[in-house]
Amino acid sequence: MIDIRDNQSKLTRMTTIKPVVRRGRPPKVAREHADTRDALLHCGMEILTEQGLAATSIDTVLKLIQVPKGSFYHYFDSKEAFGHAVLGHYAQYFARKLDRCFLDSRFTPLQRVSNFVEDAKAGMTKYQFRRGCLVGNLGQEVLVLPESFRQQLDAVLHNWQNRLAICLGEAVQAGELSSDCDCDALAEYFWIGWEGAVLRARLVQGVSPLDVFINGFLAGITR
Repeated sequence: MIDIRDNQSKLTRMTTIKPVVRRGRPPKVAREHADTRDALLHCGMEILTEQGLAATSIDTVLKLIQVPKGSFYHYFDSKEAFGHAVLGHYAQYFARKLDRCFLDSRFTPLQRVSNFVEDAKAGMTKYQFRRGCLVGNLGQEVLVLPESFRQQLDAVLHNWQNRLAICLGEAVQAGELSSDCDCDALAEYFWIGWEGAVLRARLVQGVSPLDVFINGFLAGITR
């Protein structure tokens, strides 16, 4: 038996800071040290979900959140170190989102998967399909990124797969899926297809690829 409580994430809530774009040299903004680091990570997460790491300059981040370059290098030795920190920040944020959906006992396990898709559709629509999945974005440019990103990206995807596999395991217990289903393999299949669906949704500026994917996925596993 799977004990859901053993798999729930106990991550802290992420502070949201809205960046303001200004011209000229960024003025000094009074912040606590932790707030400055959080602001850098949050801004980086927003930018990287739109354009990836290779196309992002540190100066762009600094201008958006109005901190001097010295503050950036106080927390991060390089752009590579910043990219890793942003990816880790995003992974924690997304894991909390998955837990809210996949561990929600008010719904059947497969409905929880559908709820995740609906939440993603709403998020992409809200930002007019400018933002995608940060992991997917970095995965597409992994050949031009430092080798260190490859292992981190793979670890994040495996973490997401494990969370979904738990949910699918509950679907087996609930009789929604056959007892001979390989939940780990199905979870891996889901994330491989999902990243492609998100990419296509950004391309066509619409949610139809997400609908096509989830409908096909559910039809295939519930036959």
